[in-house]
Amino acid sequence: MDRVAGIGTPGRSGVVTAGPEVLTIGRVGVDIYPATTGSLVDVDTFYKFLGGSPTNVAVAAARLGRKSAVITRTGADPFGAFVHKALREYGVDDSFVSAVPGLPTPVTFCEILSADDFPLYFYRFPKAPDLEIRPEDLDLDVVRSAGLFWATVTGLSAEPSRAATLRALAARQRRPPTVLDLDYRPMFWTSVEAASAAVRGALGAVTVVLGNREEAAVATGTDDPDGAAARLLDLGPDLAIIKLGPDGVLARTAMSTIRVPPVEIDVLNGVGAGDAFGGALCHGLLAGWSLDKTLRFANAAGAIVASRLACSDAMPTYEEIMDTMRGAGGD
Repeated sequence: MDRVAGIGTPGRSGVVTAGPEVLTIGRVGVDIYPATTGSLVDVDTFYKFLGGSPTNVAVAAARLGRKSAVITRTGADPFGAFVHKALREYGVDDSFVSAVPGLPTPVTFCEILSADDFPLYFYRFPKAPDLEIRPEDLDLDVVRSAGLFWATVTGLSAEPSRAATLRALAARQRRPPTVLDLDYRPMFWTSVEAASAAVRGALGAVTVVLGNREEAAVATGTDDPDGAAARLLDLGPDLAIIKLGPDGVLARTAMSTIRVPPVEIDVLNGVGAGDAFGGALCHGLLAGWSLDKTLRFANAAGAIVASRLACSDAMPTYEEIMDTMRGAGGD
């Protein structure tokens, strides 16, 4: 079994820390999903869910029994109050979530046109409160002591969030696992070149990096998954994970390359699959599992959520993931 030295840490049977096992930082908001497929021009019924990639990762990890928390900011409005309420209901610590007066909590609309076409429309104007996370407000002792720390590239897209994210990563001193989710959203950046430079500036501070094929290409300049994974490792991390959609997952370390096949499932809405993958990845890394088992577990979690409408509300339990793995021929 392939294990990556320094990436995994003891699971529930090992050392228990006083702080969070999984601590994420960055985007939060409210997802508005249509009750039916079709153009938003014609949809007249919607559901409201907690949203934002790193927030969903914390929710997914909590659903798997992990002690999770998120560092983020909302508006001082009813949707901000909803974020706190939802986090507490999902078992995620909201102690590090604060309000920014004068900025509204972001709202994201999803349009489900077909099983493989679900565009997102981000309403983060005039500026998203989660980009107002300030370095001086961070509890660096909590950041250092967290079992796993998860940051995203979106958090690097504007100040003061960029400085706060980099300060948190520096405080970790590459304590494993310290994760950067490439999470590239073109509308948050002035150019691909700006995003690429920001990613490269952060990769030396993390031990794990993950993203899809497009995100890896933005970071490395190549859309070849093997080449992108190799270049990511050259920039500092110990483990690079490239999510290949219908082609499964590729992971590379200095010693080996692993490919995990996709889990066949009827897709309803693929938007939250990556966040479910992330929460399950956190669980496997903290449990000290083999890399192959961790990736298969994360892949199954992502597939389950892709078959459901919501993101946060759809995060699977451990038993559901294991059932899906067994159905796909895993263990």
